[in-house]
Amino acid sequence: MDLYDLMRARESIRSYDPDRPVSPEVLQRILEAGRLAPSAANRQPWRFLVVSSGVMLERVRPCYPRPWFEAAPHVLVVVGREEEAWVRAKDGYNSLETDLTIAMDHMILAAEYEGVGTCWIAAFDPDILREALSLRKGEKVFAITPLGYLPPGASKKGNKRRKAMEEVVRYL
Repeated sequence: MDLYDLMRARESIRSYDPDRPVSPEVLQRILEAGRLAPSAANRQPWRFLVVSSGVMLERVRPCYPRPWFEAAPHVLVVVGREEEAWVRAKDGYNSLETDLTIAMDHMILAAEYEGVGTCWIAAFDPDILREALSLRKGEKVFAITPLGYLPPGASKKGNKRRKAMEEVVRYL
């Protein structure tokens, strides 16, 4: 699939088949896309946690209690540590969120390429995740996404709307 077609086709999926897990090989390729993502000063201040076991899913799912989220067979959690990220000397800007955004986007696009649905979620309860995942000191959860396939008979909505190019681009 052409990269631009892939980007046009990608949309947030809010319906998952709980009985169809993603194969380890496909999960590995998705994670490899995140591993290959660029980061400021190549610090790679991230860890990718793949929650797949029933016990761990039950501990993680309350962080975002939606029926469609609870049906997903996997949850990808992207965490990082500010101490490991690059910091701009001039004003103290820390690149952690930018670095983790790039990694998450790489993995979401890789998932789309593999036919795996995702939905970038930031409205989770970080305290539930911190406890459920036994995070290391200083680690912050940046974003999560379910990973899974649409249920049989379901299809994408295909109603992705974007602002016109003239509204978002200014040539100088």
